[in-house]
Amino acid sequence: MKAAVLREVGQPLSIEEVGIDNPKSHEVLVRTAACGVCHSDLHYMDGHYSCPKPIVLGHESAGIVEKVGSEVSYVKPGDHVITCLSVFCGHCEFCTTGRPYSCTNPEVERGDDDTPRLSQGEKAVAQFYSLSSFAEYMLIHEHALVKIRDDMPLDRAALIGCAVTTGFGAVINTADIEVGSTIAVIGCGGVGLSAINGAAIAGAGRIIAVDIKGSKLNIAKHFGATDVVDASGCDPVEAVKELTGGGVEYSFEALGLKDTSEQAFRMLRRSGVATIIGMVPEGQMIEIHAADLLSDKRLQGSNMGSNHFRVDMPRYVDFYLNGKLKLDDMISRRVGLEDINDAFDDMRRGEVARSVIVFDA
Repeated sequence: MKAAVLREVGQPLSIEEVGIDNPKSHEVLVRTAACGVCHSDLHYMDGHYSCPKPIVLGHESAGIVEKVGSEVSYVKPGDHVITCLSVFCGHCEFCTTGRPYSCTNPEVERGDDDTPRLSQGEKAVAQFYSLSSFAEYMLIHEHALVKIRDDMPLDRAALIGCAVTTGFGAVINTADIEVGSTIAVIGCGGVGLSAINGAAIAGAGRIIAVDIKGSKLNIAKHFGATDVVDASGCDPVEAVKELTGGGVEYSFEALGLKDTSEQAFRMLRRSGVATIIGMVPEGQMIEIHAADLLSDKRLQGSNMGSNHFRVDMPRYVDFYLNGKLKLDDMISRRVGLEDINDAFDDMRRGEVARSVIVFDA
């Protein structure tokens, strides 16, 4: 199969032939239909996070089941599915206490003595987040996917695999905002727009979108933002405080930057909660004023929207098909696998909400 392979940090992905094994007992072979181009992948390409190489990146995907292992009963060939990097084992401490998104799931991988899932000749190719979606096929554990309705378009379903689950989930699961809340979202890419859309669906009273691109702020209004702040020409913290008369109850950082993470905390009112959704590069420290903690302000992280994806994702599908989740407008462009590096260049320039790789049927 064709796949986009990362061989060296700072270099473009190369389109190569990669071998893929047959599914074992609890594994599923999925024909990839679509995969979103996510900033998390770019972090690994640019060396902000480390990973083994060569590796096939990609994790925001949807497809159709081709084959299943002997122990799989949840899906069958022909089923439409969304993948999720929050692969769960189902019986560890995190899974059994309602936090499957924190499962470390070593047993859903193949062992060192097993044939690798992906290979080139006799050499293994690493699998990214147990998925590796920048490829024509994925060989994954059955606990890395959820079955969805056949009438859901798969290019839009792919966005639910990460952007929607991460952004929407941070709002309703991690922060658990109240109806009528005042919130701010920093960064209006796919994750930020999903947080805005989710906040609107959840009944937030005021939603302030913050970005440096006017085009993204215009899109944010369509997704539910009631106010926008162009951070390219002002101090966003002061702007948000002025708009709200002192700060927001909830803020969400969806860029993965030190400065904007600190801004998210500083724009809170008393007893406010800042949730960092973006992946701040490894080794960087986020600094806050200790005295602010005496005002009952909180800074917290969110892992994939604190999801229960087999429950959450079908609901997001229903939201889309009912006209509430605005996935059509999140897709800036659709490209083939051979154009993947151009899609990442667009992301670096901040010109897109989401590019989606669409595979031939």
